[in-house]
Amino acid sequence: MISIENLGVSFGAKPLFSGASLIINDHDRIALTGKNGAGKSTLLKILCGEQQPTTGSVGKPQDCHIGYLPQVMNLSDDTTVIDEARKAFKHITEMAEKLKQLEKQMSERTDYESDSYMALVEKYTVMHDTYQMAEADSNEARLERTLTGLGFRRDDFLRPTSEFSGGWRMRIELAKILLENPDVLLLDEPTNHLDIESIQWLENFLAQSSKAVVLVSHDRAFINRVCNRTWEISCGKIIDYKTGYDEYVKLRQERREQQLRAYENQQKLIQETKDFIEKFRYKPTKAVQVQSRIKMLEKIVPIEVDEVDNSALHLKFPPSQRSGDFPLICEDVRKDYGDHCVFKDVNLSIRRGEKVAFVGRNGEGKSTLVKCIMGEIPFEGNLKVGHNVQIGYFAQNQAQLLDGELTVHDTIDRVARGEIRLKINNILGAFMFGGEEADKKVKVLSGGERSRLAMIRLLLEPVNFLILDEPTNHLDMVSKDVLKEAIKAFDGTAIIVSHDRQFLDGLVSKVYEFGNQKVIENIGGIYDFLAKKNIENLDLLGTPAGANANSNSGQGGGTKGSGTGGSSGGGKQSLNGGKPGSGNSGKQGSGSSQQGAPAGTNPSDGSSAKMSYEERKKLQRQKAKIEKDVKASEKRIAEYEAKLKELDALLSNPENAANMELVNEYTTVKSALDVETEHYFELCEQFEIMG
Repeated sequence: MISIENLGVSFGAKPLFSGASLIINDHDRIALTGKNGAGKSTLLKILCGEQQPTTGSVGKPQDCHIGYLPQVMNLSDDTTVIDEARKAFKHITEMAEKLKQLEKQMSERTDYESDSYMALVEKYTVMHDTYQMAEADSNEARLERTLTGLGFRRDDFLRPTSEFSGGWRMRIELAKILLENPDVLLLDEPTNHLDIESIQWLENFLAQSSKAVVLVSHDRAFINRVCNRTWEISCGKIIDYKTGYDEYVKLRQERREQQLRAYENQQKLIQETKDFIEKFRYKPTKAVQVQSRIKMLEKIVPIEVDEVDNSALHLKFPPSQRSGDFPLICEDVRKDYGDHCVFKDVNLSIRRGEKVAFVGRNGEGKSTLVKCIMGEIPFEGNLKVGHNVQIGYFAQNQAQLLDGELTVHDTIDRVARGEIRLKINNILGAFMFGGEEADKKVKVLSGGERSRLAMIRLLLEPVNFLILDEPTNHLDMVSKDVLKEAIKAFDGTAIIVSHDRQFLDGLVSKVYEFGNQKVIENIGGIYDFLAKKNIENLDLLGTPAGANANSNSGQGGGTKGSGTGGSSGGGKQSLNGGKPGSGNSGKQGSGSSQQGAPAGTNPSDGSSAKMSYEERKKLQRQKAKIEKDVKASEKRIAEYEAKLKELDALLSNPENAANMELVNEYTTVKSALDVETEHYFELCEQFEIMG
């Protein structure tokens, strides 16, 4: 699909890489690896045409559509979430308008036999076929699945994009790219702004996609699940391993060991040959053999051994004073933004030396609680930072707060104090900012390089309580491993806000889950927590999408987000105390009539005594009929919901996203369910009116 020929990129005298010749085939899912600054983002920009290489070329078919998600984007805030996402279908909308114009032209003309009319018909036919292939009828269904998969609630769809953080707006951009259905996806750190649930959704989407994917990610679990091929940029070369990441690590080690053995054997042969030549050079009886060995030596092609990039990040947190036994205690902490409650009744205690994780969907309050701890925002309740606690805080936007006009050296020099200033060059070298790199201005650094620079600032002062908000964003895998080991060896306390399962594995002993305005403590590591979540999700398989499993099934209101017309039933109850769409219509709800009494009757009501016997009998027959109709309606609603759930599961598979038969069936069932739900509430209203 895309061919790369003798590609090379140079900035100054030193090339990033050179002589790269590779091919991206249909269905390839390629992990692009290498240290920060190796040229991964540069290669993606060249593949999408945003940047030109120094040497070589990139060839692709004329009709090949490439979708590119960079690390940093210029985002607009002039519309709602759903309207912004619909921009992905702009070309389809424009095509529909052109088709209408062509139809109008054909209807107005009468020269049916002319060449120009036939050319117009041909143009219309080709464009109409293209439009049909785009399957525009399924766009809204795809849009809804993609936005919800990336973590948006349905009530977010009509909110202005300006109300969302930069991370959520990047999700909108990712949704647009996925909805464009490009032939090749180029994704630069797509998981940086996603929570664990959204990462798992994206994993499934990409793993099942039939499109080619090239992605940069430092989430090892993510690329292991998605990718079947690995490109490594190292020491000026791009090496293609036709395997997943874990296997690539093994193959890379085996390859170098084989090269070393071959190199050592060759060096031994060369030395033995040289020794023979030197020993018998001046003996006439060995002249023929000596000349033969000299010619053999000249023909030997030296074996090259892949260089090993040893410029890894070495972190060591300096020793600090001992803190109190409980560095952090929260009692009934609550945070509201206007009428919106972020979390409430937060009660937690973190002991000295504990390392815990804050996890949950974006927007559920992880960073907000961190800001409460840091005293950056007001809150309700009691939050106590323990005795002698010295906090080292790494914020999500730490890298963006750096002054772009300063050099790397000056950035550290301005915050360094005392004797540490004499060791600035050594520290910068350990963080891969040695030599000329220290003289670069911050504004030309990549996102990963800025994160490393911000991390250096954190290390300049001794602390005993680390609060790290997404510390691994933009760090390469080697740097992440070293940072992880440094935190494990850190004898203080640590709170780590992260969605990186691989990084948290083996690092934390407790997980605090943020969600539904609550913070729940889970003892154990991150995979213990995920296993528990999976079990809970299996228990919820019978619950309609979006329903709250912990809510009282007897409370009024339709199911949120199930697409079953539940919103039209706000506040109404079924005759049995349940609600349509709850899956528990037979459960007793608060405020339903007592079981055992005829539905809708009230023995204390004397009004029935004023009716004649015939009128009472007629009323009872009518009520009995309506009650029977209500039960039949409830049954039909349950059947429609079960069918919608089945179709939704099929349509969530990317391979079926363009299946118009399934989409049409979903639309038909959805419409029938809406009609039936409305009929159900009309019956309930009639029943209530009758007493």
